[in-house]
Amino acid sequence: MEINELIDLNSLRTAPNLSDSQVKKLLKELEVNIFKTDWITIGIMAPCDSKAIEALRSISKKYPSIKFGNLDSLHADGSVFLKGNQKTGNVFVRSENGLGEGILLTCQYDEDSKESNTFGPLPLDFFT
Repeated sequence: MEINELIDLNSLRTAPNLSDSQVKKLLKELEVNIFKTDWITIGIMAPCDSKAIEALRSISKKYPSIKFGNLDSLHADGSVFLKGNQKTGNVFVRSENGLGEGILLTCQYDEDSKESNTFGPLPLDFFT
């Protein structure tokens, strides 16, 4: 399957390998949405907690306004699902088998009339 737009990722269970040009194109499209949103939630499916935390930190490094606390206290065994909420700064991680791998980013709005949109799965190294 050819990945040309963010919508092309919607049917995937795990993040595809992307070329540098695909990453640049998708990042440009994603940033239009990120910069219009009031806040985001991030879901990360990873083979271990350290890879999930590393992916979350890469997002905070790229976008300094997206901060999360207490990352050093997170731990779960085996494959994990991590969820971070920009609005509250809270992050949770749990062990979960049978997931794919990748980052799911949901743009949220304070107004109920605006519908949230989820993008991904993006590769764990997408924001590095």
